[in-house]
Order: sequence, then C-alpha cells, then structure tokens
Amino acid sequence: MSLSNGISLALKDSEFSFVQVQDLRLARQNMETAHFDLVILDLNLPDGSGLDFLRELRRSSPVPVIILTANDLETDVVTGLELGADDYITKPFSLMILRARVNARLRKGNSPSADPVEIDSFLFSFGKMEFLKNGALIELSKTEQKLLRILMENKGNTLTRAQLVDAVWTDGAEYVDENALSVAIKRLRDKLEDFPSQPKYIKTVYGIGYTWAVK
Repeated sequence: MSLSNGISLALKDSEFSFVQVQDLRLARQNMETAHFDLVILDLNLPDGSGLDFLRELRRSSPVPVIILTANDLETDVVTGLELGADDYITKPFSLMILRARVNARLRKGNSPSADPVEIDSFLFSFGKMEFLKNGALIELSKTEQKLLRILMENKGNTLTRAQLVDAVWTDGAEYVDENALSVAIKRLRDKLEDFPSQPKYIKTVYGIGYTWAVK
C-alpha cells in the first residue's frame, strides 16, 4: 500500500486522477465500470497473478499496461510482454523514470495515429469499441474485434492460423475447434468487405493464414 501511495504521489498532476486497488477482484470491478487511460500492474497480488488479469484484459481492451513488479526473471518479462503489456519495470526503480515512462505511454496512446485507425471508408476505434464503414456503425463481436485488431496491428504481414488462434482465443487456444477461425474470418469479411467472396482487405494466404492487405 505504501508503494502504491508513493507512486500516486510521484505522479500527482492536475491532469491525472487515480484509482488504487489492492487485489484482482477490485481491479476487475473497476475495469468493468470505468474508463482508464493507463494501468500500472503488479504481478504479485493477494488473490492471484497480475498476468492472469492482463490476459483477461487483453481479450476486450487495448488500454496501455505498464507492469511494475519485483519479478525480474527473463521469463516473466517475456511472458508479460507477449501477453500484451506495453512496458515492464522491475523494482527497485526510479520514480522519476516511472513518471517519464507513464507520460511517454500516455502520449503514444493518445496519438491520433494510434487510435482511431482510418483506412479508406473505415474508421476503427478500438478504445471506444466503435467501428464504422462509410459513417455507419458496424456491430462486431468481441472475437471479431480481437481478430480485426491483430490483423490491423500487422497490416501487410501474413499471420499464420496458429498465430491468430493464439492471439484471439487466449484463454484456451488448444481447445478451439479448427473451424472457429475460418468462421470468424468469414463473419468479419461479411461485415467489412463490399464483396466478401473477393476480399480486398482480409486476404487468405493459402496454406499459411491471413493478412490485412491494405497498408
């Protein structure tokens, strides 16, 4: 608690407001009821692992996450970043450096080029979970949102089917039916493409996977 208070004091600014929580239960409640521009996350929590919370968070939210923890093993760092953390800081740390990294992450997160994304007739706001085509709202399921996001983050690059399954179904990819990805791709094409049978954007790379072809 004292460390949390110290961080809040170090980052105190007229433009910032804080919500401090000490366990996963309260973290989940707050994420469901409020909007946050940044999450500073410890991994060692009294009722579970912060990595579990990060995994859950990345299923529905692109909010920037800075992991701040005593866990400095290389495997922990790699796992945190692969699960979607934007930065990883180990204790002991400088509060001045933490403040600089928080400010840098917020600037990047609020950059017009980061979100929303505008391509041709599309306007995708992953932060607000609003997706428009020619100004009309497109209703996307959580699975379709995650699939679209990973494709957009890798525009022009081919992602294998295994990579997409792992990224979209993070809570148990090994149990996903092999047709689930094909079905999700078809539904996303039906909603986004003018001619789903001849897609311009979400293209199949035969024998490998899929790509968002328009950069």
